Amino acid sequence: MQEQYRTVAHEGVHEIEISKSRFICALAPAATEEEAQAFIARIRKEHPTARHHCFAYVLGADGSVQKASDDGEPGGTAGVPMLQMLVRREVRYVVAVVTRYFGGIKLGAGGLIRAYGGVVGEALDTLGTVTRQRFRLATVTVDHQRAGKLENDLRATGRAVREVNYGADVRIEVGLPEADVPGFRAWLADITAGTARLELGGEAYGDA
Repeated sequence: MQEQYRTVAHEGVHEIEISKSRFICALAPAATEEEAQAFIARIRKEHPTARHHCFAYVLGADGSVQKASDDGEPGGTAGVPMLQMLVRREVRYVVAVVTRYFGGIKLGAGGLIRAYGGVVGEALDTLGTVTRQRFRLATVTVDHQRAGKLENDLRATGRAVREVNYGADVRIEVGLPEADVPGFRAWLADITAGTARLELGGEAYGDA
C-alpha cells in the first residue's frame, strides 16, 4: 500500500465562464467506481438542460483506476484534460464532473482543453486537498479501572483513537503508523503495568 495519498477535502462546486459558455465543475471524494458513477448521475439530474456532462475520476491510492468521458465534446478535449489535471495534482479517490452550458461561441479544441482542464484545477485550488496517511488498525483491551486514563493518555500523545467499546473489558481501537507499532507496544505495557492486550488488525487510511 502507498504510505499516503491526497484527495479533495470535501464535495463542492466551482464555476467559470469563457466566451459565454458556463463550465461548472463539481468535485467529490469517491471510494469506489459505484460512488463515482452515482455522483456523476446526480450531477446530470441537477443540470438536465446542459449539453455536456464530462467527467474524470482517479481511484486507488496509487491511481490505478482512471476513467474519463468527453460526453459529446470533440474527442480528447474534455475528459482527458480533466483526468490529466487530477493526475498532475496527484489527487486520488476523487471524481470531477464538468457541466457545460454552451454560450453560442465555439472555443476550438485548444480552448476546450484549456477550459475543461482549467476549471478542474481551479476547483481543486478553491476546495483544497487533504492528505490521508496509511496506518495499522490496532485494538487495545484493558480493564475498566485503567480505561479512562489510558484513553486520555492515547489522545494526549496524539494517537488516533477511532472507537471505544465497553463490555466485560474496554476495547479501544487506534490507528498507528506501521513504524510506531513496536514502540507503542512497549509504551502500552509500561503505562498499564503489562495488563493491556494489543491485537493488530488490517490497514486503512486516515487524516495525516
